[in-house]
Amino acid sequence: MNLPHYNYKTTDFQEYEFYSVGPKGVIKKIVRFQKIQEEPVIYNLAFGDQDEITGDINDAVTSNNEDRDIVLATVSRTVIEFCDHYGDHFILAKGSTPVRTRLYQMGINKLIAEIRSDFDVYGFTGELLHKFETNVNYDAFLVKRKNRIFDHK
Repeated sequence: MNLPHYNYKTTDFQEYEFYSVGPKGVIKKIVRFQKIQEEPVIYNLAFGDQDEITGDINDAVTSNNEDRDIVLATVSRTVIEFCDHYGDHFILAKGSTPVRTRLYQMGINKLIAEIRSDFDVYGFTGELLHKFETNVNYDAFLVKRKNRIFDHK
């Protein structure tokens, strides 16, 4: 995806950090991939502001830095880079609140054609998993990069 995004850094390709810049100032963001299931392999995508005291992810704060699309595009780029280094496993994403999950869904809806060129996209309604559709509200999302015939590495 060729969208405006923030530069980010990582040391292990499982945790990424970048800075959101907007009217509320410069806010450090963290994206973390953590394995939650072995068969099939599923990683949870955790994302939020860095807590200034603990240094950990705070996914309950709403920073409203007026750069939502750039932040979501940056998170999407970390998913691609994570897959480049750890394989094309399933990645689970869910907001910390229903409102945040809806925000993620709006981002997916906006770019679904482009996302589907590289990823299979699914949504959970309760415990049921469905192929992602634009007019359905989901509780969580599961993506998996499609098998690639050629690896450009």
